[in-house]
Amino acid sequence: MNALEELPPSWRVTRAVNREPEAPHLATQVIGDQCLADLARPGMRVTIAFTDATRACPDERLVGSLLSELDRCGVAPDHITLICATGLHRPSTPAERIAKLGTAIVSRYRIIDHNALDPGGLVDLGTIDGIPLLINRLCVETDLLLATGVVEPHQYAGYSGGAKTVVIGCGGEATISATHGSAMLDHPGTRLGAIDGNPFQAFVRAGGERAGLRYVVNAILGDTGEPLLIAAGPPALVHDYLVGRARAIYEVPVAQPVHIARAGVDGPKAVNLYQASRAATYLALAERTPLLPGAPILLPAPIPEGAGEGAGERRFFDVLSNAASPQQLLDHLRRTGFPAGAQRAYILAQVLVHHPIIVVGAHHPDVVRACHMHAVPDMAAGFALADRLARATFNLAPNAPLEFLDVPHALLTLPRLTPTG
Repeated sequence: MNALEELPPSWRVTRAVNREPEAPHLATQVIGDQCLADLARPGMRVTIAFTDATRACPDERLVGSLLSELDRCGVAPDHITLICATGLHRPSTPAERIAKLGTAIVSRYRIIDHNALDPGGLVDLGTIDGIPLLINRLCVETDLLLATGVVEPHQYAGYSGGAKTVVIGCGGEATISATHGSAMLDHPGTRLGAIDGNPFQAFVRAGGERAGLRYVVNAILGDTGEPLLIAAGPPALVHDYLVGRARAIYEVPVAQPVHIARAGVDGPKAVNLYQASRAATYLALAERTPLLPGAPILLPAPIPEGAGEGAGERRFFDVLSNAASPQQLLDHLRRTGFPAGAQRAYILAQVLVHHPIIVVGAHHPDVVRACHMHAVPDMAAGFALADRLARATFNLAPNAPLEFLDVPHALLTLPRLTPTG
């Protein structure tokens, strides 16, 4: 899917790639003046929240480092619970647990999937700025709460990581719904790449503190999923440190606006349309996007799970597929609101009113078409369709030059229009 030899000869290519550090710092850097040994004691009950299968987070390494340190502190394995932060996604499978954590961890420790829909498994921690904070009981009723995460561009949080694995990944449906509703998503501060003035990020940080999250280990990943930097310490300090480093890696200048783009999506994000569509929305809705209004977006993604199998994914598909058009859906949802999961339909509809999306190689093309997008079998067909759509939109002659932006890893790259001269 990365080969460009089938491109029409009139397309002029700009390739947006991450600027990875020359020498990745693979040793975990402790941020702040407190290490895990200062917090953990023998006899403590410890809960570790880790990311689910939709996150390409090296949890075997990150969780493993926490478990090794807890062992040195005298915390027994039967006092430790690992909770998979599924949010409103489906539960993890045995194979996914092993892929995430490794056989040694899975066979030795208690592992629980979070259930955002189970009232008995949640604790109500009140509200923060009017938003209800419900967190998994195992996270709250413990002596020490820890979490893993990956710091990468995020549509709402600006950058993921920090306390998000606990506050959203282990949050109740009411918390997820409120933080993913139209009032939050329409706030000018809730933007991809934004931290300061971002109400979503502010809630995540305050919620983590109230829930008692004391210590996290987070990573920045390269294009192939390998960790480039790992940091541990208090959630906000770790997040601030890694966001600063992530900006230099993920935010890439682009010199001219483009008529067509390809948003590459890898690994777990390509498993269903709910996740894969993030690549298109990241590219189109980013601050200073290089996309011209009307530019088609090519989205290569096999989506073997179709729209997705979790409660949130099913809501996404139901809301989007039942809408007469993306614009009608936006108007309707702004009047009525929407449940958690449907926010992905709301965000995607904002893109679809301006940009046709062409999903390439989908195993379920009917799902794609039901969601107001084009489905084509291969990249050659995608290039041909994008060429026709762009020339019609921009009223360009058959051989007139087209500017094409190739973003191989769209979830880890923020192209910024930065004209030179």
